Amino acid sequence: MSAKSADPAARVRATPSQWVGEPERGSAAIARLTTFLALRLGRPVGLLILWLYAAYFYLFAPTARRHSREYLRRALARTPTRADFFRHVYAFGATLLDRLYLVHGRIGLFAVTIEGEELMQAAAAVGRGALLLGAHLGSFAIMSAIGRQRPGLRVAMAMYEHNASRIAAIFRDADPASTPEIIPLGHLDAMLRIRDALDAGGFVGMLADRTIGEAPAQVVSFLGAAALFPSGPMRAAAALRRRVIFMTGLYRGGNRYHVVFHEIADFSQPAPGGREAAVREAIARYVALLENYCRSDPYNWFNFYDFWHGAPS
Repeated sequence: MSAKSADPAARVRATPSQWVGEPERGSAAIARLTTFLALRLGRPVGLLILWLYAAYFYLFAPTARRHSREYLRRALARTPTRADFFRHVYAFGATLLDRLYLVHGRIGLFAVTIEGEELMQAAAAVGRGALLLGAHLGSFAIMSAIGRQRPGLRVAMAMYEHNASRIAAIFRDADPASTPEIIPLGHLDAMLRIRDALDAGGFVGMLADRTIGEAPAQVVSFLGAAALFPSGPMRAAAALRRRVIFMTGLYRGGNRYHVVFHEIADFSQPAPGGREAAVREAIARYVALLENYCRSDPYNWFNFYDFWHGAPS
């Protein structure tokens, strides 16, 4: 893992994020029809429909194709081919399709391996909860589904409002009883709700690979170039004196997923170099883990926009 802080003292504010304004493609009616067919006729039929979607994006999404090519060039360390872009789009579509089955409780359709489960068990046994930091890497739904299989395990999801309402609607439409607690970020009480969830011995999951608006960010070297990563999640963990665990659910083709947990930092212990240095080091470790899995599972990272824009050299 080679990601490192581009400047140990560098903490800047993010420029307005391109991904926030990216329009969503597709028709709501087509989405509803696809959902109906996939659930009624099964995953094999759903995967056939997915090929059509992937072909559509392959042909008619030049902006996404350009940004995918830039990312894959870095992750693969070679010039990506058209087949690479198709695999990238197909993996993204597969995780979205599989989310339909997972929120409807059909986890038995999938072969799931877990790495680092003992870390989660140990954190749960302490009873102080932990912050789970993920990325737009693989499937968050597979991790959520596994969590629902563990009696007594409480996981809340902290996310920005435009995503929170959409995720909540997906769960409500599938199974209202399985809807996780969702904490909308950007509200004054968000930090208090995160603290309360952790104090109750639960876990709080966040995605930490996208900057937004004027939120504080740190410049870190990622896949060979400077990039902005939000510092807010790690600062929240430090302020609340909690452990931070990296999480991801990697799609490995077919019906296979590999779920990973790695400890990033434990802010419950005093930091010899001070909290600011500990936060910077923890962000660098998070980015290093993300870079590692982008290289090992390159088609799993789903940021189809100019991720490296706006970051100073």
